[in-house]
Parts: sequence; C-alpha cells; structure tokens
Amino acid sequence: MKKYRAIVSIHDHSQASYRAYVSGFVLSLVLTLSAYMIVTSNRINGGWGIAILISLLALLQFVTQMVLFLHLGKESKPKFKLLVFGFMLTVVLILVGGSVWIMYNLNQRMMSPQAINNYMKSQDGGV
Repeated sequence: MKKYRAIVSIHDHSQASYRAYVSGFVLSLVLTLSAYMIVTSNRINGGWGIAILISLLALLQFVTQMVLFLHLGKESKPKFKLLVFGFMLTVVLILVGGSVWIMYNLNQRMMSPQAINNYMKSQDGGV
C-alpha cells in the first residue's frame, strides 16, 4: 500500500508539472503574440502608451517564465535561489539602466547637423 501511494504521489506531481509547463507555454505564446499584434497594428500610435503596454506584457512574460518554467519560489528552501535571482536582477537592471542613460545622454548631446558643424569649426580654430 505504501509503494502504491508513492507511485500515485509521483504521478500526481508529474501531472501537475506537465500542466504547469503547458499552461506556461500557452500563456507565453499569448503574451508574445499580443505584443506582436500591438506593435504591428496601426491602431495605436507610438509614444509612451505603447512603450508602457509592451513593458507590462514583458513583465508578465517574465513572471510567467520564472514561476511556471523555473518554479522559482515553489521549493521548500528557496532563499538561496532568491538571493541569486536578486543579484542577477540587480546586475541586469544596472546594465539596462546604464545603457538607457548613455543613449539618452548621447541623444541630448547630438544636436542638429548645423550645431555639430559649428562645434567642429570652433574646435578647428574657425578653419
């Protein structure tokens, strides 16, 4: 009887894991296709609205991947995994934030072609 319970328990666990993978796949597919449809449709004009919507869909996709595929937070002692995950998230945020900051500064510093030519002429001594 004990052996039978162990087999049923393993079967139930694998069935639940299979359901999580299938539902995660379907949800990821829906989120990806919806982001694609938002970008390719001409109904939404560009700007902050579309950027916020795509960012929200990306965040939902991220949570789906972490919970349903990597099973983050479902084990009995998730503290070490969460610590590593937090460090990884910090590094990624620093890289992305730094890249956006650099691109923003470059965009601010790059002026019109006329302003760039004037700057170049002032550096050459007016030649």
